[in-house]
Amino acid sequence: MDYLPSTSVLAVDDPAELAEAWAGFEEDAVGLRDGAEREGTLPPDYPTPYLTWNDWQGKVADRTLLTLGHGPEEIEQELAACFRPNPRYGGQLGQLIDDIEQALLAEEWVVVASRQAKRLAELWSEEHSPVLPVETLPAPPQTNLTFVQGPLEEGWTLRCDHLGAGPSSPLQPPEGTIPSALHVLTDGEIFGWRMPAPRRTTRRRRPAPESLYADLTPGDIVVHVDYGIGVFRGLENYTLEGEEREYLLVEYAGQDYLYVPIYQADRLSRYVGADERPPVLSRLGTAEWSQVKVRARRAIEAVAHDLLELYAIREVTQGHAFGPDTSWQADLEASFPYVETPDQARAIAAVKADMELPRPMDRLVCGDVGYGKTEVALRAAFKAAMDGKQVAILVPTTVLAQQHYTTFRHRLAPFPITVEHLSRFRTRAEQARILEGLLTGQVDIVIGTHRLLQKDVIFKDLGLVIIDEEQRFGVTHKERLKKMRTEVDVLTMTATPIPRTLYLSLTGVRDISVIETPPEERLPVATYVGAYGAQVVRRSILRELERSGQVFYVHNRVQTIEATRKRLEQLLPEATFGVAHGQMRERDLERAMLQFVSGEIDVLLCTSIIESGLDIPNANTLIVEQAERFGLAQLYQLRGRVGRGAQRAYAYFFYSPGRLTAEARQRLDAIREASDLGAGYSVAMRDLELRGAGDVLGTRQSGHIAAIGFDLYTRLLTRAVEELRARRDNRPPPPEPLSSIRIDLPIVANLPPAYVPDVNLRLRLYRRLADLVSLEQVHEIEAELQDRFGPLPGPAQNLMLQLQLKVLAREAGVKSIAVENERIVLSADWLHDVNRRQLKTQLRSLAHLGRGAVSFPMREDWQAQLRTVLEILLHGREME
Repeated sequence: MDYLPSTSVLAVDDPAELAEAWAGFEEDAVGLRDGAEREGTLPPDYPTPYLTWNDWQGKVADRTLLTLGHGPEEIEQELAACFRPNPRYGGQLGQLIDDIEQALLAEEWVVVASRQAKRLAELWSEEHSPVLPVETLPAPPQTNLTFVQGPLEEGWTLRCDHLGAGPSSPLQPPEGTIPSALHVLTDGEIFGWRMPAPRRTTRRRRPAPESLYADLTPGDIVVHVDYGIGVFRGLENYTLEGEEREYLLVEYAGQDYLYVPIYQADRLSRYVGADERPPVLSRLGTAEWSQVKVRARRAIEAVAHDLLELYAIREVTQGHAFGPDTSWQADLEASFPYVETPDQARAIAAVKADMELPRPMDRLVCGDVGYGKTEVALRAAFKAAMDGKQVAILVPTTVLAQQHYTTFRHRLAPFPITVEHLSRFRTRAEQARILEGLLTGQVDIVIGTHRLLQKDVIFKDLGLVIIDEEQRFGVTHKERLKKMRTEVDVLTMTATPIPRTLYLSLTGVRDISVIETPPEERLPVATYVGAYGAQVVRRSILRELERSGQVFYVHNRVQTIEATRKRLEQLLPEATFGVAHGQMRERDLERAMLQFVSGEIDVLLCTSIIESGLDIPNANTLIVEQAERFGLAQLYQLRGRVGRGAQRAYAYFFYSPGRLTAEARQRLDAIREASDLGAGYSVAMRDLELRGAGDVLGTRQSGHIAAIGFDLYTRLLTRAVEELRARRDNRPPPPEPLSSIRIDLPIVANLPPAYVPDVNLRLRLYRRLADLVSLEQVHEIEAELQDRFGPLPGPAQNLMLQLQLKVLAREAGVKSIAVENERIVLSADWLHDVNRRQLKTQLRSLAHLGRGAVSFPMREDWQAQLRTVLEILLHGREME
């Protein structure tokens, strides 16, 4: 309020409801404060952290208020009376066309804003003058009938003649004719589809990219690419040549210490082994680490060969090439009642492109819970069915199978596609009928649990398998899935990929699409971790019920779940409870879930059966008992059951006092830290750190992963795969990574603490800078730093220069740039075999050409001279 200009007009939706809601919040706040003061957790003189109703009224006393709805002022009531809801057509397009005709005859205007604007315009043009749909409508319409391509939550009719009077009227058309009404029709009235109603008007800023880099904390075991495994001891300042510089301090075996310049933070990574056993620390000043890396490289080259063989087999395997999209595909996609995020649109395009290739697809779609992976699967399944192929959708739980079945049936109802689901919710007779339909080809899409992998399930013409949360299936199931990958297209979806999946994706052998963009209006889930407290449980449930929401309460022991229900009913007699767990009879479980979905139950007391995929937007509070018993990925999946709408959601992870192990505390700390939207990928990496990489490519590799750490192992393997692939394709080898190029110049190059004060942020920025690969990216981050922190100081400008030199050096094949005896020396292996006469001619008097290096005296203009020499070397290398 303090930032709004005094001339601003404030719109109040419903003053009476606002006052009532405000009073309720204040009452809750006073009750919480009294309880905290009695417990001694809040001092009596603690200031009020919110605006009271009296404060609010004082703030708006001198403001212009516009009351929407039924306000006390006559003009405001008159304004509200001008708006009327539109009729609901429910897909009866003939009636819609007739009503538009009548409106135009009465000299009224009509605007149709629809995802199906093109189809509706064609339908209108069959018997009337053609009207071309437009993509946007930035100004009032220029004609009496306009079709706009795009979604709108809901329409209205404005019928108030005097509001259109006057030359500045927003309804004033060019001809000067004032319409008696304006109708805005949307998909909500025409078809019954509705856009999600946003409850916030501000768009949440995406987290900064460097937030994806994990903090290094003192005590972490780390791996330095050149010196091996040590213990990170923190940041230290050290004065060198009169300049105070920042270093990362790493301790090695024998209490040896290594000072790593902070701008080389990318040389360090957290150690992740093959299991939870701690590694042996490396010794400085010996050849031990070099020998370990040599042995690991040899083994990695063999693995790279194996991976490329797998990749090559998949490339040449003959699969079904699906045809291009049909017109019905466009109709289905237009019926999606949300706006696709950019990442979601890219994932959909990648999946379609894979399906149209003549080899079996094997793509992983990694996206956070509620980020739209199901829509990617739906469109892929529809595309396959349109090509006459059958689709099997494999999910880990019967409850999720039922929900997917409902979603697919609803979306595909207008099309001639038969959708069934196969799980223990179905009777034997129903299962027999479905199996017969699969065998004869009458069932197009089947959704089921591991029941789909049994031998009696035979498809007439299976073309696509979609796997939801692959990590939830056992070893025998995965063997069957592995066989499927060589025969049909496979699409795998997950929020927290398992180590093997991550591993193959990181090496570039498996196709992956990552959906990182959160849906419109999505808010992070507020996460609380602490010891169990009955009063905290009561307050959190009552708060959810007061806003007409519902609660998931997870108690993961079937034997004591009924006792827990009685305890909760005594604690909250005003709430209604239902129970759901995997050992219930099918009909009872189905009935409990349907009651919860329909809102008949306030609190669903359940086991981890709700872990995967359930989408109940009205449930926005999650309470988990004995959270220390769950794995990190499980906790993350459970939290994903809430916060799927526009309301703020809350997750409470309670642990049992006295039972918290060090590993459990790490998991709970990790889930509390990973509260940002789209944290699933980082949770998977953190889970990798806590549990180890496991048997990612067989036990023969676990020793090498333990010896050099998962991060370095993956980087070396990725490099080996790229080199082998280039060799097989007769291409030049890929350029060296920027981190391998050493630059030692007499300049101070860093982000000064005064420029970026937060140590952890500074460290993450350095790690992010190390991943840059082009001059364009360097210029982009330079502009971003100026935007976020202000003009670059001298050391930061030098750091940008150093990054640019690294990019140029890599392209020119230069391995290091250093100062020796007042000369700048550029070392490059390829200079041994160069056409020396031609290169000397190009260098002229700029630099001296040696056997493996180029050098020149250090003068005042050395920076410009260094750039010129690098460009000449780049040109000379390309000529070779």
